Amino acid sequence: MITAVIITRKRGYHIIPSRARTTWRNASPAAASRSSEDTLVEPDDQLYASESDDSLLRHPSPHPSKRSPSRVRGAAQTGPYRNHVHSRILQKFPFLIEMFYWGLNYVAYLLSKDAAAAFHGQKGNAVVELAQKHGIDILDFEHESAFSFLFLQEISVQKFFLQKHVGIMSVLNQIYSLVHIPGTVAFICWYYYAAPSFNQFSTARRTMALGNFVAFFVFAIWPCMPPRLLPERFGFEDTVRQAHAESVWVGENGESGNFNQLAAMPSLHFTYALIIGSTLFWHSGFLQSLRGKPREGSFLGMIGLMLAGFLYPALVLLVIVATANHYFLDAVAAILSVLFCFTCNKVWLLLLPAERVLARVLQVEKPIPTTGDRSKARKRRRNAAGDEDGTLQA
Repeated sequence: MITAVIITRKRGYHIIPSRARTTWRNASPAAASRSSEDTLVEPDDQLYASESDDSLLRHPSPHPSKRSPSRVRGAAQTGPYRNHVHSRILQKFPFLIEMFYWGLNYVAYLLSKDAAAAFHGQKGNAVVELAQKHGIDILDFEHESAFSFLFLQEISVQKFFLQKHVGIMSVLNQIYSLVHIPGTVAFICWYYYAAPSFNQFSTARRTMALGNFVAFFVFAIWPCMPPRLLPERFGFEDTVRQAHAESVWVGENGESGNFNQLAAMPSLHFTYALIIGSTLFWHSGFLQSLRGKPREGSFLGMIGLMLAGFLYPALVLLVIVATANHYFLDAVAAILSVLFCFTCNKVWLLLLPAERVLARVLQVEKPIPTTGDRSKARKRRRNAAGDEDGTLQA
């Protein structure tokens, strides 16, 4: 994430205003303020000032030039604080805001285990027994009900790799432990940098964040034991621990540490993978080209993103089932969760007033995201090239 903070920094913007740097000792407060204002907001960035602007809510104003200064500056509307050093640090490194909000997501996840015990009025073994019952209920639904024809047996998938492809099983164990969190973080960092607009990035980010909270809610009210922790009679093996592939998700000696191990339904691994895959497929430009819209990037780049968008969720599904960390029904629940969260992702905009209050309390100006800067620069270069060609032809 530190790399992302550096890559997505606001280029040409200085934490210490340019005039203040050259006349630091003699500049008046008013001069320093004017210098700050000169470099804080660029015309091309005004549409990306916050998630509450017209470009995000899709209600374009018929008189964009008449928007109030507070609307242009952003949702926080904390103009008096724009010159504070922490405001300028955030404006230089706007990705720090993303890190803050994902930190809140992590705290919510840590609380889900305690929330389950509080919700059921139970602690320790009582919650474990309830989670085990729910896991067995899932197996019964998948393989003993009228819907059994829809599901492969998870134990068959695991035994296939354990008995015939042990080397591949070792790779799957490592992927489960080591790819999920770094891969998701890498995606957030990359898409913040590569998305055509902050609107598109924030849609993916809000969907993922809402998916987190939907999962946390289910974890709290319906704890579910993964197959690997079920009694031995079910035949599942905890391959991740046996292969010594423990990581942040599976602690040493099977200890969960701060992580909730009774959180199989829905699969957060597959939730993230599906959102990432869908975003990659959309970012490829294939769907836009079908509608006759111009596509950015090369044809090979489009094919690569399309394949990645399909193969990554498929790989994660194989990993979570083969390692006995999830049931197939967990992935089905994740698909339904993603569809719901994508449809309702703008519910997070209801928290913008709270964000404004927090900004005022901290006396900080909400930064203008740098997402979309690359796309806008490419468009300017294309327009300049077109104007030059037109001049030559004339």
